[in-house]
Amino acid sequence: MASYDSDDEVDYATDPAWTDITPLPQDDGENPLAQIAYPPEYALAMSYLRGVMAVNDHSARVLDLTADIIGMNAAHYTVWGYRFKTLMALETSNGFNDGKTDWSWRKELDWVQSIAKQYEKNYQIWHHRQLIIDHLNDPTGERDRTNEMFASDSKNYHVWTYRQWLVKRFNLFDAEELEAMDLLLDDDVRNNSAWNHRYFITLGRLGAEDPAEGVIDREIKFAKEAISKAPQNPSPWNYLKAVLRKGNINLASLKDFCERFAPVHPEGEISSSHALDILSEIYDEAGDFVRAEQALVLLAAKYDPVRKNYWRYRKRLLGSDENVLIASEKTPTVHATA
Repeated sequence: MASYDSDDEVDYATDPAWTDITPLPQDDGENPLAQIAYPPEYALAMSYLRGVMAVNDHSARVLDLTADIIGMNAAHYTVWGYRFKTLMALETSNGFNDGKTDWSWRKELDWVQSIAKQYEKNYQIWHHRQLIIDHLNDPTGERDRTNEMFASDSKNYHVWTYRQWLVKRFNLFDAEELEAMDLLLDDDVRNNSAWNHRYFITLGRLGAEDPAEGVIDREIKFAKEAISKAPQNPSPWNYLKAVLRKGNINLASLKDFCERFAPVHPEGEISSSHALDILSEIYDEAGDFVRAEQALVLLAAKYDPVRKNYWRYRKRLLGSDENVLIASEKTPTVHATA
């Protein structure tokens, strides 16, 4: 009977449940150059999995075997794949209800969640979960599951990838999803993954369609409030520029706002290099080359000297068509990072 207790040690060589399976040890050929020294218990379990796969066995005991192996190596793609095939086969044959295995898809999801908490950076776990939810065609509780993971690591790339798939697959572009992003960004305004997802659910999915009335204004306001909390944080600045581009709003509309954080005059106190960058573009486009040059000099000399050669290059292009092109190409999309 499938138990999935990872603390249970199984000696497959002596267990009566496995006597009909011929274990197949790994064949590295003669005189292997770099043979991996697997732990004996892992090598034994894998030899029995090869034996199981050789006879195409998808009985309930395979769930115990794959759970055992995953407990030792959660990144083994083949094991996860065979496990899913076994689950599908058990469902088809009514194996979940044959009295021999106490299991279900929901129990599988609970088990997967427990494994995910042990191996937070594992891709295969979330791919497996995606296959199950796609098969069940039911996202109930899945956002709560990802929220649990975000509580321990709010920038987990694999969880974010799954969350975006979940939203797209089940059309969850709703107030609950937006509220979740509000909470994550309120907790950490520098969470670029949350900024990326927010753009996806508010504007990124619309393609060539016009945004809903009020969305652009709402998102501009949200980004500006976030910038006010952390002016040197690049994420809301990138988001703000992306929203303006989506709404076909000229960058010059940010002039007064940017000058709050980067007044370009001798007595000015600069609190954001990102505001300076935007102002250099605004001033250049408006023909105010003196202030545009001042902004670029400040970036090169003091506020972003790591990229001083780039800022000097931009200064040489002031007033040229090429500089206008650079400014337009620099308008960013928001990228997910872990």
